This record gives sequence, structure tokens and C-alpha cells, in this order.
Amino acid sequence: MARAIPFSPPALAFLLAVICYSTCAVTLAGSPTDFVRSSCSATRYPDLCFRCLASYAPAVRHSPRQLARAAMAVSADRARSASTYVSRVIAGAKSVRPRDAGAVQDCLENMADSVDRLRRSEEELDGLGGAGSPEFAWHMSNVRTWCSAALTDENTCLDSLEEHCSGGIRSAIRPKVVEVAQMTSNALALVNRVWSK
Repeated sequence: MARAIPFSPPALAFLLAVICYSTCAVTLAGSPTDFVRSSCSATRYPDLCFRCLASYAPAVRHSPRQLARAAMAVSADRARSASTYVSRVIAGAKSVRPRDAGAVQDCLENMADSVDRLRRSEEELDGLGGAGSPEFAWHMSNVRTWCSAALTDENTCLDSLEEHCSGGIRSAIRPKVVEVAQMTSNALALVNRVWSK
């Protein structure tokens, strides 16, 4: 027969306090999905942010750094997909004016630069030390600079389409590029949260 282990009143009180604290801490932290939703609420496009990043919640858990990294990865993947889509739209067009072709080529180059900058930002976040480390500010500055430059590339693409493309091609391409720019804007907002922590 198993014997019960007697606890003294102070030991029992301590054990109950530890259990209560652990339960309260988990409750206050919320689920990883709640963390993603809460973090996305601080971005410019919160619905898009949550829709694109909710599936990363189990991997991200409660890490602002991992969430920012996921946002940059999604932005880079969307930029690459948008570039492929733009190339198919042009290839499938019956006739393309030279002006449209030039604007689209500029857009594709800007999107390629954007992908490169976002991937570099991801890599930089991977090598980032703790917030107190001497290199933290330098690495975070690089991440912010590259992420901002990626957003500039995407906006330059949009400007080129607006100024130089005919309506049909512009209306086919623009929504894809706008979504990429919105995701990159969200990624930059999430990077800024890492910086402020």
C-alpha cells in the first residue's frame, strides 16, 4: 500500500503558490495564436498579418524575434510568387507595348531586390545576439535598413506600374504587389517591436 507523503503547512502553501503562479503565468501569456494576433494588431495591416502568420504560431510561440523572422520569410516568398505571376501575365499577353514591358521589367528587378533584402534580414535575425549584447543594435539596424529598403523596392515597382503601364496590365499585376508591400510593412513593424523589447 502506498503511503501518502505528509506536507507541512508551509511546504503545502509553497507548493500551492508555485502551482498557482505557473497556471497564472500560462493564462496571462495566452496561446501562441493569441500572441500572433496581439502582435499583428500593432501593424498597419493586422488582418493580413494574422492571416499570413497564424500558421506559424506553434513555431513562434511567444518570441517577437521569431515572429518578425516569419513575417520576413512570408514577405520574401510572396514577393517571389508575385514576380512569377507578373512574368506569366506578361508572357500570356497577346501584345505588350514597349513601355509596359519596360515598366514590368523594372518591377521584376525591384521585386528581386526586395526578396534579396528580406532574405538578408532573415539571416541577420538568425545571428542576432541577446538584447544586451554589444552587436545587437548594429544587427538590428541592418535588419531595419534592409527591410525598409525592401519596402522601398516594392513601392518603386508600384510607382513604375502606375506611371508607365496600361490599365489592363496594371490592374492584373498591382494587387499582388500591393499585398507584398503590405506584408513587408507588417514585417517592418514586427521588427521594430523586437528593437523596442
